[in-house]
Amino acid sequence: MSSRKTTNNYTIHNKVQIVRGGADYFRLIEEIAGKATWSLHLQTYIFDEDETGNRIAKALISAAMRGVLVYVLLDGFASQNLSRPFIHRLKEAGIHFSFFEPLLKSRHFYMGRRLHHKVVVADAFYSMVAGINISNRYNDIGSATAWLDWAAYAEGDVAKQLNDVCVRTWNGSVFRKRCRATANPAHELLQTDNCLVQVRINDWVYKKTQITKSYRELFRTAKREVTLMTSYFWPPHKLLMQMARASSRGVKIKLILTARADVPFAKYAERYLYKWLFRHKIEVYEYQDNILHGKVAVFDNELITAGSYNVNNISAFASVELNLNINDAGIAREVNDKFQSIMDNNCIHIDTASFWTSNSLLKKFQFYCSYRIIHLIFYLFTFYFIQRREGD
Repeated sequence: MSSRKTTNNYTIHNKVQIVRGGADYFRLIEEIAGKATWSLHLQTYIFDEDETGNRIAKALISAAMRGVLVYVLLDGFASQNLSRPFIHRLKEAGIHFSFFEPLLKSRHFYMGRRLHHKVVVADAFYSMVAGINISNRYNDIGSATAWLDWAAYAEGDVAKQLNDVCVRTWNGSVFRKRCRATANPAHELLQTDNCLVQVRINDWVYKKTQITKSYRELFRTAKREVTLMTSYFWPPHKLLMQMARASSRGVKIKLILTARADVPFAKYAERYLYKWLFRHKIEVYEYQDNILHGKVAVFDNELITAGSYNVNNISAFASVELNLNINDAGIAREVNDKFQSIMDNNCIHIDTASFWTSNSLLKKFQFYCSYRIIHLIFYLFTFYFIQRREGD
C-alpha cells in the first residue's frame, strides 16, 4: 500500500463524487450504513420522523444490531419534534443518541448556536458531506421532487478527518457520554483514487472560520469564472468585497439562487442585494422548478467547495458548518456542466431591467426592510458570541 500524506492541507488518497439530492442521496446513506463494520456517525440539522426519517432510522438500527458503534447527533432546535417513542427505538437498538446543545439549554449558553452540518461516516473510510437534511422534502417521494441540493461522497483518507470531526463534535457537546467510535485499528484502508480533498470547518464561537476564509481566498485568486449555487444569500461584507474585486478583474461570476424560498422573508432580504450584484456585473439566475437548497461553488473549473455552508452571516458567525474543498478539474468541469444545464433549462436569468420593472416600489421597500430586520435578528441572536469574541 502506498504511503499516505497531505499536500497543502489536502489529503491525497480519496475517491470523490458529487451527488445530487433526492432518492440517490438517501440510497447512498443506506449503503454507507450497510457497509459499516466498526463505527457509524450521523450528524445533521433536521431529522424528521417521516417516511424518509424512518428509512434512515431503519438503516442505523440495522447497523447497531450488527454490533456497529452508531452515534447520532442532531441539532436540538431543528430536530426537537422527534417523538420520545422514536428516540427510544433508536436507543433500544444500541444507538448512542443525543441532541446538540438545545436552545437555551446549552452548557455554554450560546443562544442561537446551531449544529448545521450534515455528515455521515462509516469505519472512518466511507463518508458524505452535504447540505441535505433527513426529511421528505429533500427526497423524491411519489410525484413530488426533492428540493435541489448536493452532497460530496468521499472514500479514503478524508473520511478519517471527518470521523475525527464527528468525534470532537460529539465529545464537545455530549457530556458524560464520551465517543469511542474512532478509526478501527484493524481496518485496513483500501487503495483509492488520488483526488485532493480538504476538510473545512466553521464554528465561530471556537474561532474556526475556515470555510469563510476559503471563500474569500478562492474569490481573491479566481482568474476566469466562478459559478456559485447557494440558498439564503446575504454574504459577510468582506466576501462581498472580494466578489466585487474579482468581477473588476474580469472574472465572470454567476449566482444560481432560488426563485421561491421556504422562508419568503429571507428571499426578500436576498433580493435587496440584487442592485449591488447588477452594479458589479454579477449574473443572477433564479431556479424555478422547486426550492433551491444547494450550497456548492465551482472556481475556474478546477476546484469545488460543497457542504452545509450558506453564503451568509448566519453560517459565517452563528452555526457549526462543514464543507469539503475538492481540487479536481475533472469533477469541477462535470459539476459546472450540470450547473450550466440547470441555468439553461430550469432558471430565469434576472437582469437589471426585468428586475426593476417587475417589482413595485412597495416590493423594493419590503426587500430593504427584510434585509435590515434580518441583520437586526442576527445581531440579537449572536450578541453573546460577539461579546465573548471581543473579550478574548
